[in-house]
Amino acid sequence: MNLKNYNVRSYSLFTILLLCFAILFIDILSFYWLQNITQLLSRLWLKNTIYIAFWTFTIGLITAIIILKITLDNINPKRKQLLISSLYGLTVSSFIPKIIFVIIISILFFGNYIFLEKESVIVVPLVGLLSGILPFFVILYAIFKAVYNFKIYKHKLHFSHLPKSFNALKIVQISDLHIGSFNNRYKILQKAVEQINSLHPDFIFFTGDLVNNYAWELLGWDKILKKLSAKKGKFAVLGNHDYGDYSKWNSEEEKQKNINKIKQFYKNIDFKLLLNESEIIEINNEKISIIGVENWGKPPFKQYGNLQFAIKNAIKIPFKILLSHDPSHWNDEVINKTDIAFTLSGHTHGMQLGFNYKNMTWSPIKYKYKHWAGLYRHKNQYLYVNRGLGWIGFPGRLGMRPEITFFKLISEKPKQT
Repeated sequence: MNLKNYNVRSYSLFTILLLCFAILFIDILSFYWLQNITQLLSRLWLKNTIYIAFWTFTIGLITAIIILKITLDNINPKRKQLLISSLYGLTVSSFIPKIIFVIIISILFFGNYIFLEKESVIVVPLVGLLSGILPFFVILYAIFKAVYNFKIYKHKLHFSHLPKSFNALKIVQISDLHIGSFNNRYKILQKAVEQINSLHPDFIFFTGDLVNNYAWELLGWDKILKKLSAKKGKFAVLGNHDYGDYSKWNSEEEKQKNINKIKQFYKNIDFKLLLNESEIIEINNEKISIIGVENWGKPPFKQYGNLQFAIKNAIKIPFKILLSHDPSHWNDEVINKTDIAFTLSGHTHGMQLGFNYKNMTWSPIKYKYKHWAGLYRHKNQYLYVNRGLGWIGFPGRLGMRPEITFFKLISEKPKQT
């Protein structure tokens, strides 16, 4: 499931009904095995209570999904966003554990029945139940804890052509805030701001998707985000969600007003929004350029970015940093075609699902994006894909913590060992 496109409107009623059928089918299988487990209970009232609770949740969830799809256009956008994410969380936290439960208990039961004595089958449902309970609590942890458990990733990069005046340059990158998903919980993001400021960066770069869809999501957040502190400047670019392309507008003018308010917000929090343009930074007569393009992605994502236009006044600057929301841009227009040394992107969220252990990382999103999280190198050009600070779609993170990235750039080659 693509976590970037969670808007219920993008799915047909037929698709939603198929989803509901899948939920019902898995729950029927789960209930069959649940009855085997409740054989261990002697009290009839307790069994009936469990059965009623099971089917009340199932029928309620399916009904809510169908009603939301049918009435979506008439729901207030603020309430709509909360309802969608809540139902998404309920569906995932129920559906995935039950699938695991059904698969494992079926394997255990039939394997045990064939190869061992039939009398030992009573143990199998208990083992299967545990296989469903554990994923359920893991998902609960992802929703209520891990999604706001910000992690700082630190990297030191060496560049032979970085001007000496910029040696030990400290950069913090953040990306994909999706601020509407925080539902005005200002204190949570305040913690991230404090972590960023404790790094004392020279620059803060934000690489797009400030909102989910609407400028009204930003109400009150200027007081928090204006506290972000950088010695030499704060820069940003737009992401695919910042254009309002996933919303229904009464007119093109209304849509444009929405994006204009988002652009104004960046001014309010003292960020320079780079719209297919570059900024030249000079210290002691030495220069670097910070280039920012509007969103550039492969279909179905629109391409607003124009790298050639953005880079035109920075051609002669020896060291270039590019901010581009979608990492697909690096492979298609940057490497082997420009001398941009360092590109910063976001967009993928690492699918909010996967694992990271030392130098090993994996996520299903890798089958869609060649470059999806962390640091990549092609000859002397680097790309970093930030895992995102916020979330969209599934209201949690499994093994893919929200990220603050800290870079120290060194103007010399690493020593040979």
